[in-house]
Amino acid sequence: MGGFYMKAKYITPAVTVMDKNGNPDWEGCGKVYEHLIQGGVDGILLLGSIGEFFAFTMSQKKELIRYAVKEIAHRTQLIVGTTSMIFEEIVELSRYAKQEGADAVIILPPFYFPLGADSLENYYGMLAEELSDQLIYLYNFPDRTGYDLTPEITLRLIRNHKNIVGYKDTQPGMDHTRELIKLIKGEFPNFEIYSGFDDNFAHNILAGGDGCIAGLSNLVPELCHAWVDAFACEDMKKIGRFQQKIDRLMELYQVGTPFVPFIKEAMTIKGIIDSPCSSRPFPVAGEAEKEHIRAILAETDIL
Repeated sequence: MGGFYMKAKYITPAVTVMDKNGNPDWEGCGKVYEHLIQGGVDGILLLGSIGEFFAFTMSQKKELIRYAVKEIAHRTQLIVGTTSMIFEEIVELSRYAKQEGADAVIILPPFYFPLGADSLENYYGMLAEELSDQLIYLYNFPDRTGYDLTPEITLRLIRNHKNIVGYKDTQPGMDHTRELIKLIKGEFPNFEIYSGFDDNFAHNILAGGDGCIAGLSNLVPELCHAWVDAFACEDMKKIGRFQQKIDRLMELYQVGTPFVPFIKEAMTIKGIIDSPCSSRPFPVAGEAEKEHIRAILAETDIL
């Protein structure tokens, strides 16, 4: 069993620490990257959903990429979210990320008008050709885009484009991710399939996937690293214990909508970052929410 699970990975979609005006707080971001690397995560995803990619100008995104590459200094894998509703901007930002030294990019489907299957396949096909010297991860988040990047489209894409190397599947359950694994891993065993919610990590690995790209690792990277280790050591008792702790921590996603400022609030309470500021018009945690967060952290021995 050990060899099979050795490649389990836990990648953190890093929060972007901000000042009260919504600009990146460079020192705060650097502290987060250091906290994640010291915590043992297997990679950092910059400018994902929890990283508020939608809230920054092109020049701010470039600054963030440049800063992150310098601070992370190839100590762990760096994947950059280059999603935009403008095709040319994706290409420009992806090329910039590669030029600066990032390892790969991850791209959502367009998220205003849903695309049909042929259009979606064509969209990613064009991107894969434009970025033929770059590694690309597909990002499926139907709750945000309004439609699904299906296992069938994905299989056709990876048959035609060797630089499409992985897939992040952000769905509450494992049904869809399991279908992906069943359809793709037989033909492409090295294609990486990650779950986008932390509580699916163990199920993903047991089903033959590669692990998680999920937000709670911002808060508890050591726990997520220990979970990966428990698989490597075939320690089912530990795997179960970590699952139960993560299941309880998942309540942080339900404290308020959207969840980003409340994850940041938990990180502030734990002393990882100095301020929970998020982009406008995201809410700020009130006293009731802060108490709820403290209760969750206390119950899970995080505080």
